[in-house]
Amino acid sequence: MIYTLTLNPAADLELSVDQLEFNSVSRAIDSRMDCGGKGFNVSRMLKNLGQDSIAMGFVGGATGLRLSNELEAAGIDCQFTSIVGETRTNVTIVEGANARHIKVNQAGPVISESELTRLVESIQQRLQPGDWWVLGGSLPQGVPTSFYAQLVSLIEDAGAHAVLDTSGEALREGIFAGPSLIKPNLEEAQALLELDEEELNSTQAWTQALLAMGAQNLVVSLGKAGALMASEAQLHEFASPSIVEANPIGAGDSMVAGLVWRLSKGESLEQALPYGLACGAATASRPGTELGELAQVEQLLEQCRQIN
Repeated sequence: MIYTLTLNPAADLELSVDQLEFNSVSRAIDSRMDCGGKGFNVSRMLKNLGQDSIAMGFVGGATGLRLSNELEAAGIDCQFTSIVGETRTNVTIVEGANARHIKVNQAGPVISESELTRLVESIQQRLQPGDWWVLGGSLPQGVPTSFYAQLVSLIEDAGAHAVLDTSGEALREGIFAGPSLIKPNLEEAQALLELDEEELNSTQAWTQALLAMGAQNLVVSLGKAGALMASEAQLHEFASPSIVEANPIGAGDSMVAGLVWRLSKGESLEQALPYGLACGAATASRPGTELGELAQVEQLLEQCRQIN
């Protein structure tokens, strides 16, 4: 089974306008509301790929109830931990004329110690060897930066696999716990290791430095250029398929979905990465916050070739 964990989910409200104007009233020509958060996006993409998952995390208030109902209506099994606070709402304003956008994220509710304990207990009850757990996104207020590291240890000690997709100190501490896979982008990896531009060119050196911190495997997304994967034994780079980009939001989460989808079927990371790239590209080519579809992924897969 694949589990996705979203600690700080959101209702993603997207407003489309003809032109962005400050200090004046703009009127939306279109709007849509989606379930936001890395784990939610992974579960939604997995559903598009025909793969079941169980979505976990914190939800609260009317917004949290709406997210739960929408995910369940989409056929996703939700096992959430209820909280007192209200689930946040993130707002994106997209300017049609210039394809520019502004995204503003709320901080989200404060999680209490008892709510955190209930979530951990819920996770412990479900741990089984061989399962895959995607831990993604920011930490809500009240949750220590060591929390992902705590979960990674629980998951890996149970014989399951933790995939960590976060940033900053939460990523740093989580890596030390030895997750099966981490997926930073190039900027996050650079910040984590405090690399200058010259050091960043020494790919072999800095990827091994990341692995030495504790991660078993590493995938670094390179945006339109593709991605690279690394383990102690190998380092490979793959090209991304050529698409007409519509909206890159959610593409990284779709990449994670594609990776975990194939890894859960017993494929190697080298075999799984082209699927991850195809999933990410498929989502980036879709308008708004739509995610890629299986037929599109299969078509793009042919372009995801290994460079070295």
